[in-house]
Amino acid sequence: MRVAMFGYQTWGHRTLEALLNAGHEVALVVTHPRSEHVYERIWADSVADLATENGVPVVIANRPDDDMARAVKEAEPDIIVANNWRTWLPPEIFALPRYGTLNVHDSLLPAYAGFSPVIWALINGEKEVGVTAHMMNEDLDAGAVVVQHSVPVGPRDTGADLFHKTVDLIEPVVTEALALLADGQVTATEQDPAMASFFHKRSLEDSRIDWTWPAEDIERLVRAQSDPYPNAFTLHQGRPLRIVRASVSQRAYGGTPGRIFIPEGEGVVIVAGADARRGRSHGLVIERVRTEDGTEVAARDHFRTMGGYLGG
Repeated sequence: MRVAMFGYQTWGHRTLEALLNAGHEVALVVTHPRSEHVYERIWADSVADLATENGVPVVIANRPDDDMARAVKEAEPDIIVANNWRTWLPPEIFALPRYGTLNVHDSLLPAYAGFSPVIWALINGEKEVGVTAHMMNEDLDAGAVVVQHSVPVGPRDTGADLFHKTVDLIEPVVTEALALLADGQVTATEQDPAMASFFHKRSLEDSRIDWTWPAEDIERLVRAQSDPYPNAFTLHQGRPLRIVRASVSQRAYGGTPGRIFIPEGEGVVIVAGADARRGRSHGLVIERVRTEDGTEVAARDHFRTMGGYLGG
């Protein structure tokens, strides 16, 4: 098929690789300029560089405009394939090709539409994550599903682990979806709006620990924000303290959320949970931390005495 590809960062890079490996004629690539946003410096393989290396014309833009629409029209694609294009595409672009636009999204739609779906899914304790190819319509990530593949979430998986698991699904999902469309074998499944959820972009503030959360939820936040993501953090004596590794305590502990309480195992227990005052909540065992200057140390070396509070 003759394809125009919209994409950005490693997700877009893998999509372009899939199209080239499958022998599709990529007539145009549209991508965003490089960004210094904290999350956009991660997994930042260049779509523009890969396109140029393969002799594919490139348009670099932040948002659709008349010049972009003209370039797509002149490319005469059979289909547009998009992955991690960060702004809304109007109908005059996404409906232009005869097959429309196939969007590739790293969640099991209709759940986790929007941004950073893998991180949000891990925080929320989902048992599986995945990649969906769907036909684009006027609502973001809401079009009919063509192909969907999933992978399980392991009990100690981090956000980085799940990135690698899901990004490896891009090539088979794209290849399968385009083959079905080309053969006229697609029976696309409309998404159920009642099952949909939509999430915003993550920022540094979203990594701040709320000690009224259950310890199990905070532990997943720590894993979701593992390196190379900005780590989950709290304040200790007024300074940011990033949590590198943590686990849920074996015992239940009572008191006020955020209290630096007692050593357990390889770390130090922090009281957690909105009902911690009742003494039936497990705490978070902080095992390794990273200080403001970037030094990583064992929690027991950082918290030399018990008492005091983390947070606020």
